[in-house]
Amino acid sequence: MAEEHKHDDSSSSSSDSDDDKNSASLKTKIYRLFGREQPLHKLFGGGKPADIFLWRNKKVSGGVLGAATVSWILFELLEYNLLTLFGHISILALAVLFLWSSASTFIHKSPLHIPEVHIPEDVVLQLASGLRIEINRGFTVLRDIASGRDLKKFLLVIAGLWVLSKVGSSCNFLTLIYIATVLLFTIPVLYEKYEDKVDDFGEKAMREIKKQYVEFDVKVLSKVMSKIPKGAFAFIKKKD
Repeated sequence: MAEEHKHDDSSSSSSDSDDDKNSASLKTKIYRLFGREQPLHKLFGGGKPADIFLWRNKKVSGGVLGAATVSWILFELLEYNLLTLFGHISILALAVLFLWSSASTFIHKSPLHIPEVHIPEDVVLQLASGLRIEINRGFTVLRDIASGRDLKKFLLVIAGLWVLSKVGSSCNFLTLIYIATVLLFTIPVLYEKYEDKVDDFGEKAMREIKKQYVEFDVKVLSKVMSKIPKGAFAFIKKKD
């Protein structure tokens, strides 16, 4: 009898511990923006690129952002031409190097060491391969949207392209690139700093968006879809 009581106590205690673990795992499951499951540093690929975007190396990050700002000021505000700037910098650099190399024999100093510069082949191949994968993925998404399978995704893409066209009409391509660079160097690091607060706000916002979408689906989309002949979707499926 004593052994049976011990067995019952151990089984009940093990079941209680399992329940505690399950409840603890449910409590620790926190909402992350866009369903993110990995750390932000890993989402940026890790390594040096992620360190630069998240300001792990402040000197390099500040240098890249400063160079982008100077370039934007030169080409956009001062309306400096890219070829003209490249020509002037090249002339100045070559003149300084040539004069220093020529004068080193007269002032009895060692000639200036000019390092050999070359682009590694593996880096170029990796960039080209990654770009190819992303382009093919974009083509696949566009094909799925154009096939009429997901009306929600179609409307989101149309709205995004419309916003992009409005932004593009108000500023040129160089300004868009600079704005994207500034956002890339500011939003991720701010999000990482205030991650919990942003995720909490994002959870509430997503609930409200889903609620509004359900109402929009009932009042608008369902009526639109009911007016589209069913044979059109059957034709699309057969064609795919």
